[in-house]
Amino acid sequence: MHNHPSGNRQPSAAGLALTKKLRQAGDFLDLPVLDHLIYTDRRHYSFASVCAE
Repeated sequence: MHNHPSGNRQPSAAGLALTKKLRQAGDFLDLPVLDHLIYTDRRHYSFASVCAE
């Protein structure tokens, strides 16, 4: 989880890359990554809700 003080809840290219790396690390360690959240002052973005596999 991390925040975007700008208020823009859309993930950046760096955020997408980080999520991919976290999932790969979780797979290697047998620890599922359930979600990666971006919070703004009024809204949030859930990678799990848009990237459901």
